[in-house]
Amino acid sequence: MEGTKPDEKKETVEITLRTIGPSPPSRLTVPSSIRVHDLRKLIAGDSHLPIDDMRLIFRGNVLLDNKNGDAAIVQLHDGESLIVAIKPEPPAKHIWDDVDEDDSEDLKFQLPQPTGRWKRRLFFFLRDKFKLPDMLLMAIFSLSLKIWAVIIIWFILAPVAQRLDVGPLYILGTGFAIIFYNLGHRQPGDVSAYSVFNEDFRELPGTLNADRLDRDIRAGQF
Repeated sequence: MEGTKPDEKKETVEITLRTIGPSPPSRLTVPSSIRVHDLRKLIAGDSHLPIDDMRLIFRGNVLLDNKNGDAAIVQLHDGESLIVAIKPEPPAKHIWDDVDEDDSEDLKFQLPQPTGRWKRRLFFFLRDKFKLPDMLLMAIFSLSLKIWAVIIIWFILAPVAQRLDVGPLYILGTGFAIIFYNLGHRQPGDVSAYSVFNEDFRELPGTLNADRLDRDIRAGQF
């Protein structure tokens, strides 16, 4: 006859659920180590509460389903309390004056699906820990690694340029570099709006310049 393992009784614990509102406290038996998402499912099934609108507060902190891009796990002990809060329903549609309720969700910055694991971890760290706004997150993660490398090198060289008393030239050169970098590239056969860049200084049709004005005046078109 096989003996019982000493740690087998510690696999589950009984916790107290305190729902915000008139509902009385209840007790629930759950695994001592459980994913937050699975814990919310157990509570929703036991209390018949909507899982999408449920928020769990444990030891003064709101439990999130994901932490740094990975499923969050919570460690529970027997007799501990968990606060359950249900997000109130939004006002009726006529109060919004025909404003789309999903507009605020659409404005939130979301990482593309094929984003790498380390980049997702950094995104969740900056959003959850430092509470960076979506506009700043969009600016950070929209730049490529090459651009970030150039920015870091620029800030490293800036104090060197300042010590050499060429700070203004350094900033001026940076401005010209940005301008030339964003000029783009013309395809074969394309004509530039500036005649000096075209073969035989050919101008675009309809270009207004001093020669064109002189010809129009001599032709009596003014």
